[in-house]
Amino acid sequence: MGKITFYEDRNFQGRSYECSSDCQDLSSYFRRCNSIKVGNGDWILYEQPNYRGHQYYLHRGEYPDFQQWMGYNDSIRSCQMSPQYQGTFRVRVYEREDFKGHMMEYSADCSNVFDSFGFHEIYSADVQGGYWMFYEEPNYRGHQYYLRPGEYRRYTDWGASSPRVGSFRRVHYYY
Repeated sequence: MGKITFYEDRNFQGRSYECSSDCQDLSSYFRRCNSIKVGNGDWILYEQPNYRGHQYYLHRGEYPDFQQWMGYNDSIRSCQMSPQYQGTFRVRVYEREDFKGHMMEYSADCSNVFDSFGFHEIYSADVQGGYWMFYEEPNYRGHQYYLRPGEYRRYTDWGASSPRVGSFRRVHYYY
């Protein structure tokens, strides 16, 4: 069972709300979110209700201000736990939409897509095992996109506004 506590102010001050399950709209519990404590589980946070907008992946730990989770502002409006996964991680990435063009298969993290794949952009992906987080910049920086097992025929399917992917990694469950 997961546990996450949201605080309106930095350094765990101000009004707070504790959550232990997915919540599609946090708006009624707090106006802004400037710090977070994750007691248990892996969480995906979203800037908008209904699991939309910029995404942030957090695991157990303390985040005294929104910059600690690479947030762009103090808006968190929905959250969900990432399920535990115990199988083999595998993702295929493609240089074109609809799984066309050059393809590479990965079962491990990739800190620099261009160095590994030879391209700055990924237009489609097929997540065949595990949960993955795509990042807009190398070394796990920039906008984040959470991918569940399934087919993503174009980058907009995972919520991105451009095909730029600089790095990606497996989402492991932390206790």
